[in-house]
Amino acid sequence: MKRENQWNNYDAAELEVLEKVNAAYREYLDAGKTERECVTECIRLAEEAGYQSLESAIASGVKLQKGSKVYSQCMGKSIVLFQLGEEPLEKGMNILGAHIDSPRIDVKQNPLCEDNEFAYLDTHYYGGIKKYQWVATPLALHGVVVRKDGTKVEIVIGEKEDDPVLVITDLLVHLSREQLDKPARTVIEGEKLDLLIANKPLEGEEKDAVKAGVLKLLKENYNIEEEDFLSAELEIVPAGKARECGIDRSMIMAYGQDDRVCAFTSLLAMLETKDVKRTACCILVDKEEIGSVGATGMTSKFFENAVVELMDVVEGYSEVKFRRAMANSKMLSSDVSAAFDPLYAASFEKKNSAFFAHGLVFNKYTGSGGKGGSNDANAEYVAELRKIMDDNNVAFQTAELGAVDVGGGGTIAYVLARHVMNVIDSGVAVLCMHAPWEITSKVDVYEAVKGYKAFLKDA
Repeated sequence: MKRENQWNNYDAAELEVLEKVNAAYREYLDAGKTERECVTECIRLAEEAGYQSLESAIASGVKLQKGSKVYSQCMGKSIVLFQLGEEPLEKGMNILGAHIDSPRIDVKQNPLCEDNEFAYLDTHYYGGIKKYQWVATPLALHGVVVRKDGTKVEIVIGEKEDDPVLVITDLLVHLSREQLDKPARTVIEGEKLDLLIANKPLEGEEKDAVKAGVLKLLKENYNIEEEDFLSAELEIVPAGKARECGIDRSMIMAYGQDDRVCAFTSLLAMLETKDVKRTACCILVDKEEIGSVGATGMTSKFFENAVVELMDVVEGYSEVKFRRAMANSKMLSSDVSAAFDPLYAASFEKKNSAFFAHGLVFNKYTGSGGKGGSNDANAEYVAELRKIMDDNNVAFQTAELGAVDVGGGGTIAYVLARHVMNVIDSGVAVLCMHAPWEITSKVDVYEAVKGYKAFLKDA
């Protein structure tokens, strides 16, 4: 079953739309390098499209009915959007779900230290990374610091043209004989991922003068003290904007495309879809990269609580109607898939791999080895989705995440499947997944938007 490269199947008008979608996607990536920034950007775009806060709508007594568009956010790190359809909620929803956290390096709670006239921030990596990829490359610092009085300071260092960048140092190759004999997993140790931030001592200080200089800058520029690191969330990410990739400009290279490529395409499909029969829903969540745990992860009750609140104000809540709504829902768990890489062909099974520019990817099952930790979609649901995609002229392909015994991975799909709803993984193929810079095809971004729109309208 051969799926073809789609580039030559577009006319000039459709290519123009494709480029506009991808330009908007690059702007989204630049605006949201952390989950907090993603939620802020999602709210901005949603409100521009006529969405209002569910909580404010309930408080003000606004009547929600067919066509009403609302959103609810959780702790500034997860968000869910609803567009009410013609059918009652208990008939089910069409749900797009993606995650907005990405592998990165976090700053510890007691991080600031000085060693031989260098000032560092001590760190702890987040999610699955190859640690050696993060050294000797320009890095930026994003996040928030919350003072004891509750005031919040937002920090972004390293993104503007005239900003300084930060770095994690590596050992020079001339002295690396022992280092280069180590396995890649341990060539850089987690405790060696300290962020170099300063070297200039504060005049008049005799002990830890460089650290003192850093504290003086923090006080002058942000009015924060060293103790304020205790209540900070600071994330270290690659510095720089999303860029077109390839001399033909056919690809996008950027940080965090796992899974913000699916978050953006899901959000755009949600915002551009109107007059739905079944209630449309888009949920973008935190913490998938570390198991979907915590109050802002998919395993929390945030999503269920939002559905309950919506149902209560629209048609009156009951436990049985809520359970029916969840069981009757259909979901695309929008997460990325591994793109076939000819340089590492042995890690893939070519007939069941995702290819660049071949369209939206469906993974009937995920997991690893013998489908361990898998969500496995029903054949009937796959058949329904095939028809929807074909009827709407959406290019799609099917894939597994690499060769059977090589590795694997999971998504948020299993969490929603617990409600007995139909769920399948679908998304965009990515090269260099979990690296500081990941690569996607413009075609696949565009086809994902088309596919998600078709699902919201016709599932």
